[in-house]
Amino acid sequence: MLGDSLSAAYGIRLEQGWVALLQGRLQAKGYGHRVVNASSSGETTGGALARLPRALERHRPAIVIIELGGNDGLRGLPLPQMKANLGAIIDEAQSRGIAVLVCGMEAPPNFGPSYAAQFRQVFIELTRQYEVSLVPFLLEGVAGHPELNQADGIHPNVQGAAIVAETVWQALHPMVDIYLPQ
Repeated sequence: MLGDSLSAAYGIRLEQGWVALLQGRLQAKGYGHRVVNASSSGETTGGALARLPRALERHRPAIVIIELGGNDGLRGLPLPQMKANLGAIIDEAQSRGIAVLVCGMEAPPNFGPSYAAQFRQVFIELTRQYEVSLVPFLLEGVAGHPELNQADGIHPNVQGAAIVAETVWQALHPMVDIYLPQ
């Protein structure tokens, strides 16, 4: 798992985060594999790209889940740069025979509807270009629901994390059956 604070369980206990819940799901289904959470709060696509080779060498994953872009959007990183960074991450993983699942993100509203539409399109274009799986919006069913988020309105609370885990599991489960046989 390569992500930012949304995947690093910011504001809740690590074992309550959606990534840890995926590990629990794998164990409950009888898979003996582990989920390595290499997420870091505040992470950008550029930062993740810089640390990716070492993480891949160290953990040797069969699948990489990418949840990045939110901090790039908050910082107003030019979308071509964000797209290039995400593309390089996908390319690096695929060059090592690693399957990829991309979790799409929505742009913060402060940059306007045009930026938001272009931001969303980055994830769609990359998954088509590299033929990888996509969770269209990581926070589907959680974003905009105060009861499912922490006081900051950005990070899921424990209940929201459970919904995110289910959202990701729906896309990940078919990949697990292919790339992580029991």
